[in-house]
Amino acid sequence: MNDSSAKAIATIRARIDGRLPKVAVILGSGLAGFAEALEDRLVIANRDLPGFPHPSVTGHAGDLVFGALGGCQVAVMTGRTHFYETGRADRMKTPLSALRALGCEILILTNAAGSLRPDAGPGCLMLITDHINLSGTNPLIGPGDDTRFVDLIDCYDPELRERALQSAAAQGVELHQGVYMWFSGPSFETPAEIRMAKLLGADVVGMSTVPEAIVARQLGFRVLAVSAITNMAAGLDDQPLDHGQTVAKAAKALDGMTRLLTALLRGLGQTP
Repeated sequence: MNDSSAKAIATIRARIDGRLPKVAVILGSGLAGFAEALEDRLVIANRDLPGFPHPSVTGHAGDLVFGALGGCQVAVMTGRTHFYETGRADRMKTPLSALRALGCEILILTNAAGSLRPDAGPGCLMLITDHINLSGTNPLIGPGDDTRFVDLIDCYDPELRERALQSAAAQGVELHQGVYMWFSGPSFETPAEIRMAKLLGADVVGMSTVPEAIVARQLGFRVLAVSAITNMAAGLDDQPLDHGQTVAKAAKALDGMTRLLTALLRGLGQTP
């Protein structure tokens, strides 16, 4: 644990009045509204927490929100810092380390993503079953010990994925499943890159999530990830790609994401 993590943990513990979050959630572009669903909310601005990110992307807020859903104590980050904002794949390590030290055992990652599948268009949700790291980097590169050699088989926890599918079915939320490919961004992918991604087995593409999942697995989190589909990937329809579209379409998926996560967290809150 670095000095930033230790200071952030001390600051959080002094303000959360004994709350012990079991689940951490990181919200993607346009999805910060999910935090409004929490009961007994306590908000801590990231700027008050050493080492926590200050997102510079529209659609990402900068707060850490504590609360409960269905009896499950939750810590929600209403935004993230992406690799393309800093050139550092490990930029989310401090907040993840702090959340793990506070007692979080499960990390739920959400993101906005582009779909490669015509049956999963904008507004849909996709459960990530695996990922392909095409960025050319890794958040564990650099000084460290042998814990850096992280096993990523079942990186996205099979039991949590099954719970998510059951929760989606109970709520009438259509939840696709697929493989996420991480591109570094910030430019969108080219049509040629999307054709390559399809050949390599990707179902969705995006600019986040993978570095956080890798760090989380090193820290001992169980990880679940869900994409909100905001667009068809480059060359698959005639719509131009821009971040405004990403935020707008993510808002369309917010209701389904909220219902899915609420049902899932309610179930986790009933699990010892």
